[in-house]
Amino acid sequence: VNGIEIYSMKIDSKVTSRFAHNVITSRAVNRGNVHKEVIFDVELPKTAFITNFSMTIDDVTYPGTIKEKEVAKKQYEKAVSKGQTAGLVRASGRKTEKFTVSVNVAAASKVTFELTYEELLKRQFGKYEMFIKVKPKQLVRDFEIEVNIFESQGITELEAEATFITNDLQNVIKKTFSEKKGHISFKPTLDQQRTCANCSQSVLDGDFTVRYDVKRTTPDNLQIVNGYFVHFFAPTNLPKLPKNVIFVIDISGSMAGREIEQTREALLKILGDIKEDDFFNFILFGSEVHTWKETLIKATPENLGEARKFVRGIDTEGMTNLHGGIMRGIDMLNAAHVGNLVPKRSASIIIMLTDGQPNVGISNTQDIQAHVKKATEGKYPLYNLGFGYGVDYGFLEKMALENKGLARRIYPDSDAALQLQGFYDEVSNPMLTDVELNYPENEISDLTKNSFKHFYDGSEIVVAGRFIDNNQNSLTVDVRGEGANDALSYTTQQDTEQTAKAFQEQEYIFGDYIERLWAYLTIEQLLEKRIAATGEEKENLTAEALDLSLKYKFVTPLTSMVVTKPEDYNNQDGIADKPIEVLNMYLKNLLFKPRTCMVYAKLLFIVKFISIKMSFTPQVSYLYTAHPTWYTSVDGDPHFIISVPQKEDAICFNINENPGAVLNLINDPVTGITVNGELIGAKRANGGAKMQNTYFGKLGIANKHLNLKLTVTPEKITIQNGNEKTGFTWLDSVTLQQEGLTLIINRKKNLVLKMGSGASFVIVLHQVWKKHPLHQDFLGLYTLESDKLSERTHGLLGQFFHPLDFTILEIHPGSDPKKPDATMIVKNNELTVTRGWQKDYRRDPKHGVDIPCWFVHNNGAGLIDGVHTDYIVSSLF
Repeated sequence: VNGIEIYSMKIDSKVTSRFAHNVITSRAVNRGNVHKEVIFDVELPKTAFITNFSMTIDDVTYPGTIKEKEVAKKQYEKAVSKGQTAGLVRASGRKTEKFTVSVNVAAASKVTFELTYEELLKRQFGKYEMFIKVKPKQLVRDFEIEVNIFESQGITELEAEATFITNDLQNVIKKTFSEKKGHISFKPTLDQQRTCANCSQSVLDGDFTVRYDVKRTTPDNLQIVNGYFVHFFAPTNLPKLPKNVIFVIDISGSMAGREIEQTREALLKILGDIKEDDFFNFILFGSEVHTWKETLIKATPENLGEARKFVRGIDTEGMTNLHGGIMRGIDMLNAAHVGNLVPKRSASIIIMLTDGQPNVGISNTQDIQAHVKKATEGKYPLYNLGFGYGVDYGFLEKMALENKGLARRIYPDSDAALQLQGFYDEVSNPMLTDVELNYPENEISDLTKNSFKHFYDGSEIVVAGRFIDNNQNSLTVDVRGEGANDALSYTTQQDTEQTAKAFQEQEYIFGDYIERLWAYLTIEQLLEKRIAATGEEKENLTAEALDLSLKYKFVTPLTSMVVTKPEDYNNQDGIADKPIEVLNMYLKNLLFKPRTCMVYAKLLFIVKFISIKMSFTPQVSYLYTAHPTWYTSVDGDPHFIISVPQKEDAICFNINENPGAVLNLINDPVTGITVNGELIGAKRANGGAKMQNTYFGKLGIANKHLNLKLTVTPEKITIQNGNEKTGFTWLDSVTLQQEGLTLIINRKKNLVLKMGSGASFVIVLHQVWKKHPLHQDFLGLYTLESDKLSERTHGLLGQFFHPLDFTILEIHPGSDPKKPDATMIVKNNELTVTRGWQKDYRRDPKHGVDIPCWFVHNNGAGLIDGVHTDYIVSSLF
């Protein structure tokens, strides 16, 4: 691609006792005759920790270093400022994080990248799963995935599949397993990688998944190596516990449409899986709280039939009384247990689904957390499912962890119903409650979590620790739990000799794997505890997790991998041989730094003076000076401009939607301010264009705390204060000040609005010739002082009131010679963007001022949270 060939890519995975050690090696060559940027990126499981990275250029290896996040950030910024290469780890999808590093490679030179990461494979639905993202982006002469598995208990089944497998590739996946060893290889030829006979496009683009399970002659397996132990607990053939499940469902107005349809679909499928011994109920919360039945009821065929009718009739209404809904569910479970309405030996759980933030009743999230924790008293786990991108996921996660549950994002895609059902399947078959694995206190230190509210069928409990005496060679464990019929209670033992005997094949043991497994699990649990902690406790957990991350060289949320290699431009011979290439690279480092524009201009003059052909001319068009005032706006068709002051730059995007659609622009549940806009269409399509131009023909700005509403159209401005309405036209010149409101109308030009102590808004009036064959009068919205809105502000504009970072890579000519394209890394996504301009009409509503920005295509996909249709609301207010 662009002169860069990846001629080898190998993924080598070794799994020992569920702990995976993965090495990705990628080799590339610059076949061009000029210096080129080579980018290595790979998507990794979110549960994995990167442990090592290096790149080798011209037989010199440059290793990555893992440092505390702030230290790493400073080193990264320093490297970038000097034109050095830099590495970056970022999130990129539901299951993955993306690691990216780029380096400039001389003509005809090679580079080798090697990345190592480790993860503890989780058991779900009776199998361990290893997930490998495959996306080389081009045909690779030597491509290979090799997985070697060693389990001392023995392997019972092994399977591998890929989302991109074609008929030609079906037999390329080779798998074998016997006794303790399993092996999988995938090595397609160049022709097998092609999408068609003579294509250069690769079919390798998707997920490669390995699943396996182990033999279980006993409920658990203990392993002891070098002063550390790991204990795997997964009993089989236990009778299932009856469960008592309450579904607490958000039916507020924001759930209208696709979200409530998918919720109904998921609940109907879940009802098909509920067992007759189970008890259940539904609680719905909008502005009010509604229950299907007054108490939990048994899942008889008759009751399930009635429940299906109820679910089909669920519809949206009102706002979000989350506190009322969840407290009703807890009270109902408490009453059922006190009144012996449910079996004594049963597992009770609460599953809550919401897409918004509490705004009715008690809306302070800390108060809600305190009430919920006090009400449950640790008796049943709370599972919080956050639907879409508008939820306060941090609040949901903290509340779930405080109540022995967990939170999960439900992504607003076409398979959202399957995501909901999939989560329910994970917790639908409890086998034990109140599980405790007890170890001798005088022998063990630094124990990971060893008590669990529920054990679910098909899962596994993992506990690790280290011995106080490194020379200790045996361990005794007491296991306790409550089953469907009686209590589970037994003692198990293991010694180092038994472990050594089981691991005679030493080549499968990579380093101190049990020690690393312990460190991995400990860091993971410390980070989880940290979410719900505050004050000194949080500081201590952070310090402990950071120390372990640095000691074992794990990239975690507290650390970063920094990879730097100085660009060798000090060689005078090299400069003499390639003046344009060197200057081009130098100029690239000057881009978007206004203070260096004069230096750039002088260099341009020198280069032109000596008559060198300019290979970097397109970059001239997007040098600019910093904006005098930073703001975020939407104007025109509608064009969104997002200022990024820390970058001294801007990002822009358009929204293409039908006339009549109402878009949520700003929503701040703390200050109570919302801004919505209704689209109008042009009189007809422009010059045969496929899509009609649309503009904002009506804006609605409200402050619910002040009971104020402002409606603005190109004809009039209406203020509603409670039941009182006041109207103005654009012919008026008005300055109005009343409690919580400042309004200034500049005749036939714009209006300035400030509500309460929140942000200020400028609404620009665009008037066209009444007989204009195409356009209509419309409005533009500009936000000022957006920092006065809260951190929970969202919406098409509101989400950008928080700090936004982006990186521009691979600037290259686009389809328009005046508008180069580039790769943008933003919000953990990789986008193709185009340098262009949008108009700022604040000072000149007729002609406007050009603002340079990076244009994001496809309705802002990858830049905005979710998709643009998530922001369509039913009305202005």
